[in-house]
Amino acid sequence: MRRFAVIALAFLMPSLAHAAPVDGQVTKIDEAQSKITLKHGPITNLNMDGMTMVFAMTDAAALKTVKVGDKVKFEADRVNGRLTVTKIEKVK
Repeated sequence: MRRFAVIALAFLMPSLAHAAPVDGQVTKIDEAQSKITLKHGPITNLNMDGMTMVFAMTDAAALKTVKVGDKVKFEADRVNGRLTVTKIEKVK
């Protein structure tokens, strides 16, 4: 019975897509609102094509590590229903 329950849960639970690093470029920073605008490639875990869009930030202090024009690698996900950058680093 226990084995059946585990198998049933595996089919009932939604699969969790892991955020993969995405290449992007910073086009705008809004420190007051903890938001960043990024021109980016496809974000597979969000089923999103490449585009330029605004993201919320989980770590507002990370905005101080990048500036407009910087090329970055970042990860994004839905956090409380908002598209959010969960990790970002400047690329040299």
